[in-house]
Amino acid sequence: MDFNGSGGGNELHNNQFYPSEESKPLLGEMSAQQLPPPEGNNNHKAGPCSKRSLLHCSSGMRYKLLQEGDIQVCVVKHPRTFLSKLLTSKFLRRWEPHHLTLTDSSLMSATPTGYMEAPLSYSTIEDLQLLSWDNAPKYCVQLSFPGGTVLLQAANSYLRDQWFHSIQWKKKIYKYRKVLNNPSRWDVVLKEIRALVDMALTSPLQDESIHQAPLHIISTLLAENTNLSAQDHENIIVHCRERPRSMVVIEVFTPVVQRILKHNMDFGKCPRLRLFTQEYILALNELNAGMEVVKKFIHSMHGPTGQCPHPRVLPNLVAVCLAAIYSCYEEFINSRDNSPSLKEIRNGCQQQSERKPPMPLRLLRPEPPTPPQTTTLSPPPALPLSPPPSIVNSSEILVELERNNNTTNTLRKAPAEGDSEPNLIDCLLVSPALNALSIQLPAHADRVLGCFALILKMLSDYDDWRPALASLLQPIPFPKEALAHAKFTKELKYVIQRFAEDPRQEVHSCLLSVRSGKDGWFQLYSPGGVACDDDGELFASMVHILMGSCYKTKKFLLSLAENKLGPCMLLALRGNQTMVEILCLMLEYNIIENKDTQLQIISTLESTQVGLRMYEQLCDRQRELKELQRKGGPTRLTLPSKSTDADLARLLSSGSFGNLENLSLAFTNVTSACAEQLIKLPSLKQLNLWSTQFGDAGLRLLSEHLACLQVLNLCETPVTDAGLLSLSSMKSLCSLNMNSTKLTADTYEDLKAKLPNLKEVDVRYTEAW
Repeated sequence: MDFNGSGGGNELHNNQFYPSEESKPLLGEMSAQQLPPPEGNNNHKAGPCSKRSLLHCSSGMRYKLLQEGDIQVCVVKHPRTFLSKLLTSKFLRRWEPHHLTLTDSSLMSATPTGYMEAPLSYSTIEDLQLLSWDNAPKYCVQLSFPGGTVLLQAANSYLRDQWFHSIQWKKKIYKYRKVLNNPSRWDVVLKEIRALVDMALTSPLQDESIHQAPLHIISTLLAENTNLSAQDHENIIVHCRERPRSMVVIEVFTPVVQRILKHNMDFGKCPRLRLFTQEYILALNELNAGMEVVKKFIHSMHGPTGQCPHPRVLPNLVAVCLAAIYSCYEEFINSRDNSPSLKEIRNGCQQQSERKPPMPLRLLRPEPPTPPQTTTLSPPPALPLSPPPSIVNSSEILVELERNNNTTNTLRKAPAEGDSEPNLIDCLLVSPALNALSIQLPAHADRVLGCFALILKMLSDYDDWRPALASLLQPIPFPKEALAHAKFTKELKYVIQRFAEDPRQEVHSCLLSVRSGKDGWFQLYSPGGVACDDDGELFASMVHILMGSCYKTKKFLLSLAENKLGPCMLLALRGNQTMVEILCLMLEYNIIENKDTQLQIISTLESTQVGLRMYEQLCDRQRELKELQRKGGPTRLTLPSKSTDADLARLLSSGSFGNLENLSLAFTNVTSACAEQLIKLPSLKQLNLWSTQFGDAGLRLLSEHLACLQVLNLCETPVTDAGLLSLSSMKSLCSLNMNSTKLTADTYEDLKAKLPNLKEVDVRYTEAW
């Protein structure tokens, strides 16, 4: 039989009066009065048959936990008064060989016959002892049950002790599981948890399951048990909060939190689990290593591979972070909008009629008087002058407000029901002339804010988590007060930078707002935005990545011209190449209609060397475009086989093609790069790209500029759904060949619904066929 052990002797003690299992504590520890004299006492002499209970010592033997094994079994049914006579007799009844298995609830045989016809449940075992005989080579374990005794005979003393400790462990764990799965009082539960952990730490058994078993029991207790009262949950959270360095928090709660994050489906139904997870993470942050421990915990939740195997971990972690960040501003938000606190929500006090009137904001020092108006002719300052900030106290949270000279003492009225959502900058509704807002949090709240902001940074470092994280943060789900917190926005800037650097469109497209009229990260970090602190560097990088992949280029440029033209011109004036390119594209695509604005953009471009060079290149392209689009030239054109993008560009630059309506590039070597030349043909109605390397990027460009295209042949091209979906904006299409492409059935149905004039479609050898 396979077992592990180390040198050392067993410490055996006589136990003449072994207490019954029901009267013992679950840990199985005996008081000093119950301890028998040590084996080393020479005055103590064992009788003919002595019962000995083994107490573990750190220097004693080590055993591997048995799950099954072969052993001799003898069952004696008798009244307890004849037990001593039977055990001292020279002849015992017959022994049966059995292969016993130690299940979670009982001891059962692989051959259920004879003595072991029925499994022996751990709950029926009243006593468990070691037996030995003088001058007899028998090594037995005695199991007492109502009305009889089961004797298990092993081949040697080590194997006997291994069976003894394994059965004892199974029996204890079985009883702990029953008691902790039906808790009635918190003090009893906490006592039994401590006893359970102590038992696992002091057991002579060496097996991974020895330490995992208590963790699984406590995990089930916290995460799944519906009988646990709200007060019990609160006490567990308080214990985690007040004793962050205790072994219970570090050793026991770690697998519990891991299980919650992996399997929880809705924190809204279990808010205390979210609060417990939040307090556990803060407890990790209180350790000496601080955020390094938190970082290791986050890494353990992701796993060592590049792909996290648990899809619920990320949204659960984000939910915990958002709740923790909101909790930092809870008192201030409640005093501002008279909303119920988290504690009141947990206690069920959510009725508005029970709420107290809002706490008025009290000025700790009066505002200085408005300086008199002067009639100087000096130019106005770039930013309005403001008096020294006033400090407003609201439930231990200091709010610093900077006001304009025309500040009034009246509070802004709350928007009427049905009004549009206020801008993110306008967050406190204190003054109509609110310019800047800074909130000084208490020390504890500031630590909480910093901890969970750093966790968001850690989450953004995992490539497989970044798309989902960007989607979760796209609606900007943070309190408006946090966005005015300089430390928080500085930490969050790293996350947004990671989104901006990611080449995947599903990631960086989340920088834009979820709907029109609502600010997104793109707006918040733009020059003049509430979170911008770098003179627009992050804004420029976001524009660069969005322009490089967004197929709705004209629409994006139009939104920039309408909302962010000033910041774009400012950065272009400072020599930012991305913004210079943006201004040139606005002129090239005729985004700007106002002549004065066009002249202002031209002046901005000519004020820097890079801008002047790119503007001159734009003028050259415009002259070539006018020559190309001049009326005249052929109406049909076919390029020879094996022609390239350079060949097409050279041909179109040789004359006028304003009348070209039918162009065939079939079986040539052109790619998506030739789309830059194709969009210059204003009269093009039929385009044949059969068996070329024209891909999704080219389709996106065509869909924006060739609105009059009626016939398009994409047979045997590498286009996918990502590019084919962009064709839904080409309402004039009446014939579309997608034979032998990567078209899917869903995309085909979407195109049919959005292209009303589509009459001829070829989808052979595709998924939609």
